[in-house]
Amino acid sequence: MNTYYKIVNLFMLAGLYTGDLHAQENLSYRLPPKSIQELVDAPAAPQTMFNEQGTKMLILTPPNYPTIEEISQPIIGLAGLRVNPSNSSTEAEVSGLYKTLIVQDVLTKSEQKLSGLPSDCRIGNIQWSPDGKKIAFSNKKRDGIELWYGDLESMQAKKLSDGYLNDIIGTTLQWTSDGSAILAQFINDSRGAVPVKNLVPTGPVIQENLGVKAPARTYQYLLENAYDEQLMDYYLSSQLQLVNLQGQTKKIGKPSIYRKVNLSPNGKYLLLETVQRPYSYLVPIQYFPFHTTVTDLDGQEIKTLNQTPLAENLPTGFDAVMKGPRQYEWRGDAPATVYWVEAQDEGDPNREVKDRETLFSWDAPFEGSPRQLFSLNLRFSGFTWGNESYAIVQERWRKTRQTKTSLFNPTTGKLIKVIDERSSEDTYADPGDFVTKDNGSHHGTLLFDKGKGAVVFTVGIGASPEGDRPFLIRWNLSNNRKDTLFKSKAPYFEEPVFFNNEGVIYFSRESNEENPNIFSLTIKPRKEQQLTSFDNPYPSLQGVHKELLAYPRKDGIKLSATLYLPKGYKKEDGPLPVLIWAYPREYKSLAAAGQVKGSPYRFTRLAFRSPVFWVTRGYAVLDQADMPIVGEGDKEPNDTFIQQIEDNATALIDYVVKMGVADRNRIAVGGHSYGAFMTANLLAHTDLFAAGIARSGAYNRTLTPFGFQGEARTFWEAPDVYGKMSPFNYADKIKTPLLMTHGMNDENSGTFPIQSERLYSAIKGHGGTVRLVLLPNEFHGYRSRESLMHTFYEQDAWLEKYVKNRTLKQ
Repeated sequence: MNTYYKIVNLFMLAGLYTGDLHAQENLSYRLPPKSIQELVDAPAAPQTMFNEQGTKMLILTPPNYPTIEEISQPIIGLAGLRVNPSNSSTEAEVSGLYKTLIVQDVLTKSEQKLSGLPSDCRIGNIQWSPDGKKIAFSNKKRDGIELWYGDLESMQAKKLSDGYLNDIIGTTLQWTSDGSAILAQFINDSRGAVPVKNLVPTGPVIQENLGVKAPARTYQYLLENAYDEQLMDYYLSSQLQLVNLQGQTKKIGKPSIYRKVNLSPNGKYLLLETVQRPYSYLVPIQYFPFHTTVTDLDGQEIKTLNQTPLAENLPTGFDAVMKGPRQYEWRGDAPATVYWVEAQDEGDPNREVKDRETLFSWDAPFEGSPRQLFSLNLRFSGFTWGNESYAIVQERWRKTRQTKTSLFNPTTGKLIKVIDERSSEDTYADPGDFVTKDNGSHHGTLLFDKGKGAVVFTVGIGASPEGDRPFLIRWNLSNNRKDTLFKSKAPYFEEPVFFNNEGVIYFSRESNEENPNIFSLTIKPRKEQQLTSFDNPYPSLQGVHKELLAYPRKDGIKLSATLYLPKGYKKEDGPLPVLIWAYPREYKSLAAAGQVKGSPYRFTRLAFRSPVFWVTRGYAVLDQADMPIVGEGDKEPNDTFIQQIEDNATALIDYVVKMGVADRNRIAVGGHSYGAFMTANLLAHTDLFAAGIARSGAYNRTLTPFGFQGEARTFWEAPDVYGKMSPFNYADKIKTPLLMTHGMNDENSGTFPIQSERLYSAIKGHGGTVRLVLLPNEFHGYRSRESLMHTFYEQDAWLEKYVKNRTLKQ
């Protein structure tokens, strides 16, 4: 970590609300008003996981926000990864861990807890066994990650090894195809002590480029020197081990840095990707050299499939990929067949070629030559394997937003027909995702209707002019007939969560006032049963008015936003102060930009990115306010970014003022990340708002010169766009009060803390009203209860002073 940040950890930048101080001062963590505290401390919503047989359901409860002490463990940035050296894990914004696990028998609705678990367990990496009667999982402790399994017949949990897992990169754990053992990545027990850094340099750090174009986006936590390379080898190397359910272990191969570890469907082979030198100081680990090999379960190499070189010189553009073979995977419906793809344009989307991609496959034991399947006109997106007669291939082209899905015969390699071709932005026409089944080896394959050829199932969000209406359909791919088996009905938002074509659909149901719960629906005869009765975590929000608004932009685009009004509010009470929260999104079509997003019937979910907390403070809150940026044809969206965000904001403000619920002189705008960038630009170029809140944003686009967000052009290709979109360049125009917050360990590409520091200094230098709060040990998203509470304290104080109690003199 930069030494400067270590020093600044002692402070939180604070200009007191009661005065005009501009300097730093010691400030302890503060709490927001009680109504907000109660919502932050509300219990996390349970999550569910079904086994493949549909007989058992796990009910999992995530922990509440961790303390600042818990998130303050040392973090080492290595090759783009945030490594916790204390327990060989990575640290994420959302932990993905659970504190409780309950097993429900779906048929009887009886619920039981696993016995034998530690009282303070933190469960992760949950995997069902092929027979659906056991689960494998990890338990995260301060000093290590343990391997556990649970027998759901005896309801006993057992720790399987005294050795600790390596949960940093690769596939932490997976069942063998017969369910007799677990393949896991362990810390190398002979790695010794942590390498000691030599404080005396042995020479300079040199980087060199010999006339080859090597553009790269802006990344955090990259390797910086030879010592970082030593730490990477030390912490990221894993030893593969097979562990049976009695705890007996068998080592496989030698310790390596594994990008990928995949068992073949028949359980006889391993597909491995191992990271190789030379390491890079310019790009993260996914671009490092790696070898792709197949071994047996004794670790003996069967075949080296490819040696992928360092990829520092990828062409620019979202459709750019690596040269040569890539994306090696097992075919899910075959015993041991590997497939891969190879770009015919050398990975450069700017090259004109007849076919962009060619697909290959090869059966174990990989004798003879690989088999060419077919070629694609667009960039390969993925396979969904089915059987010897039918499979699905998807391709896309990001620049034009084109997406295509085709049915093909995997035996002959013949493309049978295109079954869907549309713009990826056209959510109304999205046929959904194919429902897959687990064939016992965790390689999902198409779920076919029984004995009916190419008849499959899809589930989708069901975007429509009435809002999202999730569905489950049966789709005959031969004649394109679609039968709707399930579709959400008002006044609920109902979403399929599990279906295995055994006559029952499991779905989640929620509404404005009812929190999500799980139900079962028998198809014939139609019979519904409620399986869970989770409590409402936010009783204080009952009675809050929620409404999905639809309103026009001046060019005719239909926009939407979700309006929240305080409990008991009536229009005759007068217009309210307003908080608008938004995030810009790019489109290539006016029609797609105007499609309705969201549902009027969803239960409100609160997280640190949500502004809804302020409805308890007497504000009208407009969440997920549409902020489309459109560039049709040869025009790019960002060519008119500033004008379009102003038009979007003006349309919304005019609409809610006309409704009679908003006071035009007391409106704040805010956002996180790209929403913060939007906020700063709105304050720099308009006088629509009384105040702004910008969290963890990027404000100087010259610091992200090789592209940002949806912008594929470089600074040198579009300098005018980069300049006009940088609110830093217009800091002298920002006179509306702006509150900025930023995690001091922000890892997100482009949003370095220096972005907020420099904008703060620029606004301050021109006499603007601005406050910067730097949060120690926080990432791009804030994790600890203390940081979250303090952020909300800051936001509430800012809104109370500059919005709710604003005087026109301000």
